[in-house]
Amino acid sequence: MNKKWEYYKIDNNKINEISEKHKISKLLAQVILNRGIVENVDIFFKPTREDFYDPFLMTDMEKAVERIIKAINQKEQIVIFGDYDVDGITSTTVLKKFLEDIGVQAKYTIPNRLSEGYGLHKEALKTIKDEGGNLVITVDCGITAIEEVAFANSIGLDVIITDHHEPIDELPNALAIVNAKRKDSIYPFRNLAGVGTVFKLIQALTKRLGLPDKLFLQYLDIVAVGTISDIVPLVDENRVITKLGLKLLNETRNIGLKELIKMLGFETLNSYSVAFAIAPRINACGRLGHEKEAVNLFLTDSEEEAKAITLKLSQYNTKRQAIEKDIFEDAIQKIEKEDLKNKNSIILWDENWNHGVIGIVASRITEKFSKPTILIACEDGIGKGSGRSIPCFDLHEALNKTSKYLEQYGGHALAIGLSIKQENLEKFKNAFEEYANTKEVKEYIPTIKIDAEITAKDININSVDEIKKLEPFGESNKMPIFIYNNVKINSIRTLSEGRHLKLSLCDGSTFVDAIRI
Repeated sequence: MNKKWEYYKIDNNKINEISEKHKISKLLAQVILNRGIVENVDIFFKPTREDFYDPFLMTDMEKAVERIIKAINQKEQIVIFGDYDVDGITSTTVLKKFLEDIGVQAKYTIPNRLSEGYGLHKEALKTIKDEGGNLVITVDCGITAIEEVAFANSIGLDVIITDHHEPIDELPNALAIVNAKRKDSIYPFRNLAGVGTVFKLIQALTKRLGLPDKLFLQYLDIVAVGTISDIVPLVDENRVITKLGLKLLNETRNIGLKELIKMLGFETLNSYSVAFAIAPRINACGRLGHEKEAVNLFLTDSEEEAKAITLKLSQYNTKRQAIEKDIFEDAIQKIEKEDLKNKNSIILWDENWNHGVIGIVASRITEKFSKPTILIACEDGIGKGSGRSIPCFDLHEALNKTSKYLEQYGGHALAIGLSIKQENLEKFKNAFEEYANTKEVKEYIPTIKIDAEITAKDININSVDEIKKLEPFGESNKMPIFIYNNVKINSIRTLSEGRHLKLSLCDGSTFVDAIRI
């Protein structure tokens, strides 16, 4: 797939102003300006705990806090209902450990991805009620669970929803719905992860109960892991969470996290190591139906148990990689056979695919072909699918337009999950492609944004240290890309069995070493 290079516009007056005001180089000032950071530059570089927004600005936060405090005072049974990905697992962990800190022994449940699927379901709610549950708090799920919440209400079970996925027009009739993406939300930032929403809940509980701030701040290491892993924009309040959370993560007291970091061999953790080393191993548990192993890793107080779980996590991740490779190769064959490269969308299904892994494969195919992609694993007449999209195509809106063929769906513009009867697959595929035809999918060309042109004088330790001030890198705050023109390759050799290249570049009389990773 071809990509186009595009330079950011240069505003020298603004660059000079930022450089002088904040005592930074013009190169760093230009990158800051490229990111749209004009106000609050100091907060961007050095956020503090004072930069968190008031949690009670979130719609229904007051209701949620009042109901939880009532449950605590009346010694009701609280059950946390989570999700099996990193965001859901960290959300479950943070809320459970916080409640334990204030003397509340809450239970938790996470659906098995392979046998139960995503989100609230009636069987689980009935079991919770039968086992003495009074209050269910969902984390990272629940915003579309209209029928399930109605069922909970009918059996005398109160439900508080905390979520960050896109709401549909009708909201569940829950006691409280805490989600910054609600249409009636006035919260200053709408892109929190699920664990970020839980963080705001425990912040609110801490304030209302008159407890010290350290009770909610101590979980920022886990909150940062979930936030980075869920690929939400690392700007605004998410940046405060991750910037402070990574500091805590590098000296974490969580025994499970500490053992996982030790096994991976990192001396210092950043957003890259979280996203590409920690997250895949935690996610592998949920993808292969071992979600409770990941929760136990965060909850355990035993080093021996933590070591045993981290070993399992690596084994699960290796197995996940093998399954993913097989599905990807199979999907590519189907694309070639059906000539889907010339369509506006790619929708594929198979009865032999593991639906816990297809989301990763959909992401790879979207990246390869620059088209919205949905992969569906079929079993017993029901398909469970995961989709990924490109910036110019809102996948959630596309499902809204084709929802008559679906049993369930949820997510956001760039990533969705769905379930569908196998008999409706062809109809759905055709309707989806018809909708995609109305969008400019074929005209979309991925863009590489160039932050600045540099020369040999810009390549030094001071420049590198300055660029590090931009960390943590992630969605909406990508690692800067610079262009270095008119250099010649003096020598080249492979490293790591051909996975990397080491180059010696020549610019006149100046030589620069480089590595392509």
